[in-house]
Amino acid sequence: MEAFVSSVNDIVWSNALIFLCLGAGLFYSVLTRFAQIRHFKEMCKLLFSPNTSDTGISSFQALAVSLSGRVGVGNIAGVAAAIGFGGPGAIFWMWVVAFLGASTAYAESTLGQIYKTEEDGQYRGGPAYYFDRCLEQKWLAILFAVSAIIACGVFLPGVQANAVGNAFTQVFGDGIMVTTSFGDVGSFKLVALAIILIVLAFIIFGGIKRIANFTQIVVPFMALGYIILALIVVFLNLDKVPDIFSLIITDAFTAQAGFGAAIGWGVKRGIYSNEAGQGTGPHAAAAAEVDHPAQQGLVQAFSVYVDTIFVCTATALMILITQQYNVVGELPAGQFIVQNVDAATEVGSAAFTQMALFSVFGGFGEAFVGIALFFFAFTTILAYYYIAETNVAYLNRYFKGSIPLVIVKLVIMFMVSYGMVNSSGYIWSIGDIGVGLMAWINILGILAIFFVARPALLCLRDYEDQKKNGGPITFDPVKLGIKNATFWEKRLAKQAKDTESKD
Repeated sequence: MEAFVSSVNDIVWSNALIFLCLGAGLFYSVLTRFAQIRHFKEMCKLLFSPNTSDTGISSFQALAVSLSGRVGVGNIAGVAAAIGFGGPGAIFWMWVVAFLGASTAYAESTLGQIYKTEEDGQYRGGPAYYFDRCLEQKWLAILFAVSAIIACGVFLPGVQANAVGNAFTQVFGDGIMVTTSFGDVGSFKLVALAIILIVLAFIIFGGIKRIANFTQIVVPFMALGYIILALIVVFLNLDKVPDIFSLIITDAFTAQAGFGAAIGWGVKRGIYSNEAGQGTGPHAAAAAEVDHPAQQGLVQAFSVYVDTIFVCTATALMILITQQYNVVGELPAGQFIVQNVDAATEVGSAAFTQMALFSVFGGFGEAFVGIALFFFAFTTILAYYYIAETNVAYLNRYFKGSIPLVIVKLVIMFMVSYGMVNSSGYIWSIGDIGVGLMAWINILGILAIFFVARPALLCLRDYEDQKKNGGPITFDPVKLGIKNATFWEKRLAKQAKDTESKD
């Protein structure tokens, strides 16, 4: 099975997908005239726009929900894996993916807002919705919905749980070994698993509001705490920082570290971490209450910066400054290009990060990574559940009933358990397949949407014009020639009716 998963992963993550991700980001960056730079100030301002709706969530809450998906194991264990397999140069390609991916995140999240619907007292949206309403290709919408349910409900939760289990083991040891159907498992892993399952069950039965309320507190707190520790490490080693940045940039283009490996691992882990183009961000973006779709598109573009430029870079600097890493060569098997720590240290885990913080802060640093991983992974699992739930809601128009959603909840809880007790390499490969499947469908889909209707670009220009003219900010899809944006059409009609009744 492990060999089969690895072969499928190699097919999904061929060079074609890597260059498709980079190409799509460059494509939308040029078309938006690098909105991710021009509107940086506006992104920060929009974060704190209030929400007065009982149906939607605020822009900050939407950012927190999407960041709960973006800021996860990929930022701690994923960065360590990128360095371990692709060398320090992989971090440079993660930055490239983040910079270009911010424009992709803008496009997909704006589309999520344009074509969202109101169902069961909450907003729903995502790639399935905009493929259906914009491209009018129901088969593609159904294909993405099924892929997202499989990826977020089956493939991806195990990666998060696996990293939590490994972090607990790194900090507390195995404890008493318990014999299970999956082999011997340490009691501390089982304790961590029990905590995750109990809290997970409580929250996922509460809907997007409960998820948003939880993530808006946990995600900023843990991300800020993590970045502060990283800044302390950097401050204590300021003299090494120029050399580290030089190493990252030069290693990105050297044959010794594997030019292809650096790009491949940098792009793969970059997309896994910040999820730009993967099609996950639009689900949370669609749930936000905003005056104009472009506003949430810009907020989600900013979330890519938070994830990769801030959190991933923090991890990379800690690992590289303290030199707590190895770089594995492809051939012959087991050979190291760089070896600074014990050869038995697991590359596809948070071990490098924990060792880096331990070298500076002792046991506190190692324990903090374990705690951060727990919360980062847990909130990411919540985000995966919400994405799966949204796509089940989309399919419910064809397959009625509440049973599919109950099944998804049970499957996610099972996969969390499965991921906790299995090996890292195997679980990461399954997760990569999930990310790759959604990325293939979503990126090709949003490129097709551009050639059909260009709604995301029309939105951006409309928003820029209204801001330039001093407002007020409104969105009229019919005026822009955007079809099937029924939520906004109804909203505009209701606003006009309310204005008439006041007069």
